[in-house]
Amino acid sequence: MNSLPKRTHGQKLRRWLNFLPKAELHLHLEGAIPLNALWSLIQKYGGDPSVPTELHLRQRLTYADFPDFIETWIWKNSFLRTYDDFTFIAEKVAHDLFKQNILYAELFFSPSRFADRGLEPAELAAAIRKGLDKISGCEIWLIADLVRDHGPSQAALTLNEAAAARHHGIVGIGMGGSEHRFPPEPFAEVYAEARRLGFKTSAHAGEASGSDSVRSAVVSLQVDRLGHATRAEEDPALLKLLNEQRTPLELCPLSNVATGAIKSLVEHPVRRYWDQGLLVTINTDDPGMFHNKLVDEYVQLVEIFHFELDEIRRLILNALESSWRPEMMSPTLPEIFSNHPGWQLPN
Repeated sequence: MNSLPKRTHGQKLRRWLNFLPKAELHLHLEGAIPLNALWSLIQKYGGDPSVPTELHLRQRLTYADFPDFIETWIWKNSFLRTYDDFTFIAEKVAHDLFKQNILYAELFFSPSRFADRGLEPAELAAAIRKGLDKISGCEIWLIADLVRDHGPSQAALTLNEAAAARHHGIVGIGMGGSEHRFPPEPFAEVYAEARRLGFKTSAHAGEASGSDSVRSAVVSLQVDRLGHATRAEEDPALLKLLNEQRTPLELCPLSNVATGAIKSLVEHPVRRYWDQGLLVTINTDDPGMFHNKLVDEYVQLVEIFHFELDEIRRLILNALESSWRPEMMSPTLPEIFSNHPGWQLPN
């Protein structure tokens, strides 16, 4: 296996990872807003006494636990009020991805969180696509987040609205929100309808709740992919099922530390999942709120969990092979990546 001498890990590893073409499957638009862009939005709407400076804003974006994170998420969303705001943040997020050599991404957006502002899902998707299209070099598809907090009836409405707006590049649905309060089972019919409509499906599970939540997402919702799945290892039989079904796991290690889902990074199951042969992908989740980059995730995998460099490339290939890119698109993603000069391992 290819590896770097430990004395060169820091600079040489980061340099290679920065140049390496990358992909990300679990990324929330509203959580990926770069800090300076969020600061601009706050100033646009008259500021907020709790964050008098950009430094205070960065400090505000830290969390005691997962419910605290959700509360901060809702506060941050209060500065997204118009379609133009979404065009603005979509462009900034796409530019940030491009700067990181992330050539492919799937991006969650949450229409139902902005319905009370009079923002219609189809026009919201159009505004987001308008911003994404301002940046070339990163291929981005959209996933409509059903938001479990709003209940199955609202989820069904969001699904139908996403179907009507799929020409803006919506390829699937997901379900985030307060997992510890809203289990998956009541959403089974919505997920069945999503499959009938031709959407791919994912759900956050095992982040703020236990392995039962993960099993329900797999059995009741029949998801194509799983977000987080951090606590799936509480049930060895469940891990065996995930392996047998080759269910892609959208792991987000630094996010799980930031929200308190796990106490410290060394406790994260990423290495154990990998060693058991599970289909692992690595993602940042909400990098604007957690101050993490995808390169940071990979650096930690190498330095803390002792992943080899060819294993890092395999993780990226896992993301490409687990992507929901429509079949009519050509050429294939692995071809695009393998032809990139950064794909070669360093000497």
